[in-house]
Amino acid sequence: MAKFLWLDMEMTGLDVEKEVPIEVAAIICDEQFKELETYHAVIKQPQSYLDAMDSWNKEHHGASGLTAQIPNGTDPGRVETELCQFLDRHFQGEPAVLCGNSISQDRLFITKYLPNFNKKLHYRMLDVTAWKVVFQAMYGIKFEKKNSHRAIDDIRESMNELKHYMRFVTAKPKA
Repeated sequence: MAKFLWLDMEMTGLDVEKEVPIEVAAIICDEQFKELETYHAVIKQPQSYLDAMDSWNKEHHGASGLTAQIPNGTDPGRVETELCQFLDRHFQGEPAVLCGNSISQDRLFITKYLPNFNKKLHYRMLDVTAWKVVFQAMYGIKFEKKNSHRAIDDIRESMNELKHYMRFVTAKPKA
C-alpha cells in the first residue's frame, strides 16, 4: 500500500528568514485518500513574532482563533519530535513524499525549523498547486476553496482539490 504525507503549516509570514511556523497539521493517507492517522499542533512562539506579523496575517490568524492559541501552544522542539514519531509509525525508515498546496513554501520552513523531520522526507513532493495551474490554464477547470487558514482544514481541502482534478483523468488506476 502506498502512503502519502499531507502537510500544511501556518506561519507568521512567508519570509523564512524572519518569520516562524505557528501551526502544523499532517495526515497520512493511502492511495485512495483514506486517512490513516492525523497530527495537529499549535506551535508556541515568542510574542515578538506575533507582534511583527503583517496586517494580512494578523487579520486571518486572529479571525481563525489561531493567534489566541499560540501562547499555550506546544514547544517547537516537542512538535518536531512528535512529527518524527508520526512518520516513523508509517514509513519505517523510508522517506515520506510530502503533499500539499504550494508545499515548497512549507518545505522551506520545515528545512529551517524542523531539520530532523526534514531528514525523513523524500526529495520528491506532490504539489496540488501545479495541478491547479495546469487544469485552470488548459481546461478552465477550477476548484473553489474555503481558505479557512487552519492547517488541518487546509490539508483536507488540498486532498479534495486533487481528487477533483483527478476526476478528469481518464487513465485507469492499476489493480
